[in-house]
Amino acid sequence: MNSPSVTTTAVDVTALADALRPPLARLGRELRREARTAGVSPEQMTILVAIKYAPGICAGDLAAAERVSAPAMSKLVSRLERDGLVARTTSETDRRRVGLTLTDEGQRLLRRVRSRRTAWLARRLGALDPAQLDAVAAAVEPLSRLVREDGP
Repeated sequence: MNSPSVTTTAVDVTALADALRPPLARLGRELRREARTAGVSPEQMTILVAIKYAPGICAGDLAAAERVSAPAMSKLVSRLERDGLVARTTSETDRRRVGLTLTDEGQRLLRRVRSRRTAWLARRLGALDPAQLDAVAAAVEPLSRLVREDGP
């Protein structure tokens, strides 16, 4: 695969985006595959991670955050609850509000998937030469900025 033309004064951002998109998509697919190996779908992983970082979130707020319909989210949450990965808890301040929390099994599953993903990625990184590894390390911060909520 040819790299985009890069000069010291300007980068063709469209060409760079076009070159970067396929490897990032493949990387995402491989990491999602590790979740499936653990018995959970990518959508379920997304929900589990969201609940981990916002314990007590209600299904409606979760649906809005993930841009899915409330009925679709309810179905996904019910499946996670049935599998013993999440629990519904009534708010102590508003008895009408039901929040979601991870169960111990949900926490263990997240750790297991993270460990599998990290091990897969570490194996792949270990195959790079030192200069390539340095380039990947240097790209972490700018790539992280691309996907932050508040943008670059």
